[in-house]
Amino acid sequence: MEAPYKFGPYKIDAREVFHATPLSYAMVNLRPLLPVKRFADLSSDETSDLWVTAKEVGARLEQYHKASSLTFAIQDGPEAGQTVPHVHIHVIPRKKGDFEKNDEIYDAIDVKEKELKDKLDLDIERKDRSMEEMAHEANEYRALFS
Repeated sequence: MEAPYKFGPYKIDAREVFHATPLSYAMVNLRPLLPVKRFADLSSDETSDLWVTAKEVGARLEQYHKASSLTFAIQDGPEAGQTVPHVHIHVIPRKKGDFEKNDEIYDAIDVKEKELKDKLDLDIERKDRSMEEMAHEANEYRALFS
């Protein structure tokens, strides 16, 4: 079994990862990420790689989910809603009418981030879904890159 990836203080099992480059990776919760706390701390190569990865992941997920658009979002720092001290991009496939007002997506992201923060206990591993569920989803997405 491959060594786990890191997401802030959390270990991410390799079975959850569906796309990786030498500098970033995408996991089943659709977040390309790098082991850096703040966006400004990324090198130019890391910044470029992160956005190219987000672009590739987004294009495939948009098609897979039969969406018509994408929202890319970064919460950079705790006051911006970042709950895990780790640069990551939310890649969200969008469909017409998924929100009454388009910008409501940002409120929804904020609510989900706050819910996640409330659930997180840095002294225990989080167990949102079973590994089997996450591995199954990652396998489906991994096939989009082969």
